[in-house]
Formats: sequence, structure tokens, C-alpha cells
Amino acid sequence: MNNLSLYPITLDGLDAEQKRQEIRGYFHNTYDMFEKIFEVLKSDEVFYQKSEITRHPMIFYFGHTATFFINKLINMKIIKDRINPEFESIFAVGVDEMAWDDVNSSNYKWPRVDEVREYRAKVKEFVDELIMTLPLTLPITQESAMWIVLMGIEHERIHIETSLVLHRQMPLEFVKEVKEFNICPHSSTAPKNEMVSLGGATVVLGKEVSHNLYGWDNEYGEYKESVSDFQASKYLVSNGEFMEFVEEGGYENEEFWDDEGRKFLAISGAKYPSFWVKEKDGFKYRALAKVIDMPLDWPSDVNALEAEAFCRYKSKKDGVLYSLPSEAE
Repeated sequence: MNNLSLYPITLDGLDAEQKRQEIRGYFHNTYDMFEKIFEVLKSDEVFYQKSEITRHPMIFYFGHTATFFINKLINMKIIKDRINPEFESIFAVGVDEMAWDDVNSSNYKWPRVDEVREYRAKVKEFVDELIMTLPLTLPITQESAMWIVLMGIEHERIHIETSLVLHRQMPLEFVKEVKEFNICPHSSTAPKNEMVSLGGATVVLGKEVSHNLYGWDNEYGEYKESVSDFQASKYLVSNGEFMEFVEEGGYENEEFWDDEGRKFLAISGAKYPSFWVKEKDGFKYRALAKVIDMPLDWPSDVNALEAEAFCRYKSKKDGVLYSLPSEAE
């Protein structure tokens, strides 16, 4: 992990005041990094653009993570008063392309970007004070008020990843390079992939309550599964390896796609991965804010439907049954 980001703080320790400082540092690191990724957008006008039709404009996500802190603290009765009831309503719901999420922009009157920046600054100051004043005993448990603060921090870190993907989908004229987000300078030809044999075992999944890092509710509990001997590819599927699927018409051949996959093709019109750029003599690669030569040895950025179609294509081509690995595998 580079100097831009900190590792998660642990829930245990011997000194509560030292733990407050650790949480405070982790909070500021996360909050500042989230705001840093919005510097990729070239102007405030871009905040009102959608990079994906099933998502809100970027202004929603900019406000969403701050309102999450306040809404959760209100819901858990840790605080009583809101900072901005209007913002804490319009920025509350709508992060996924689900039927109950209203992403019709005509139903919203989005505030000015500078108003949201001001709101975020108020939330930052408020949460910072909470971190330094809330009752705190160690280890931090799910019954602790500080657990909700950690929830807000980890939630914002999730949106660091998802917002970067949305920014990467923006047309290049709407984004700019930010020096902290460097492109990896190393690329080469695609490695020759091969299958590696792995012995079966009984796998235990799940996190214990006593685990010393924050966890989401669906991580806790215990699940056991007996996994038979199997093989897995030595490397992640590279752009070079996936290129064969594209060049041999994999996106046009419906036999490689299930019903959901065919719906995806019909809606998206996809003929190749979304971060590939078609040119006369082949493909280039869309990074966050620029187009670069295709890094053939980098893992291919595709969704689950595309990955499943690739497995069906490889199965037919090689006469071997390939599939995506299960969580237990």
C-alpha cells in the first residue's frame, strides 16, 4: 500500500486515547482521499454529468458518503440533530441500479458543488469532534458508538473504488490527470497461462466476532464447505488472453452468453470490454484520465457476465470445462 492510503485500524489495543488518534488519522486519510478523486473531474459542471445511465450524476456520490455518517449516527441514536436535512435526504439513496433507486435526474434539484463542499467540511469537523469525545473502551465492539464511525469510514472507502470506476467511464474531455493517481509504468507481452492443480480441503468461511478488524454484517458467522481437488489458472486472465475471445467474435456469438448475458449485450451494445478503445489497427486501453497502449499482461477489466462467456468460449475451444471459481475454491 502506498503513502496515499493507510491500513485499517485495529479494534483492540491498550490505550484508548492512542486509539482515538489512530481512528482520527484513518478518518482524515479516507475523507481527504475521497475528495481527491473528485479532482479528476475537470470542472464543477462535470459533477452534473452521468458516466453510466443507471447511476446518478457525480454530485450525488460526492454528497452521499458525508450524509451516510450523519444518517447512521441519527438512526443509532448517537446524535439527535441533523446538519442539513435536505442534503441528508437527497444524497441518501440511489447508489445501485436497483428498481427502488430513482435515478431520473428530472426528479432532483441538485445543489451547487460549492454548497456540497461546504457541507462536507461541516461533516468532517463534526465527525472529527465525535471521534475525540465519544465514550471509548477497548476492544471496539458492534455495541460501541465508535463502531458507527468506523462504518462510515469503511463505507467511504468503498466509494473511493466505485467512484473511480465511474470517473474512468467519463468521456476524456470531462476529466484530467491528478498526479497522485499514477498509471503503472510496467507492461509487457501477455504471459502464457496454464492450469495449476490444487488439492481439496474443508474450507471454513466467515469472521469471528472477536476479529480485530471492522467487518460488515454478512462477513460474520461460520460456513463450512468441502472442496474437491480442482485446477485454477496460474495467472489472472490478461488483456492479451481475453483478446482472442474478442477477435474470434466472442461478443457476437450468443452460445457463449446466458440469458442475463444476452440482455447485457442488447442493452450495452458491447463488442469488447468497456475500457478498451477500438482503433483502426487494434485496441488501446482507457486508464483513469487518458488512453494508453494496450497493456497485454494486465488483468482484463470485465464484468461477471463477460468472464462467464469467456469461460464458455475457452471450454469449447480447449475441450475442457472452465468456470469461475467459487468462493470456497
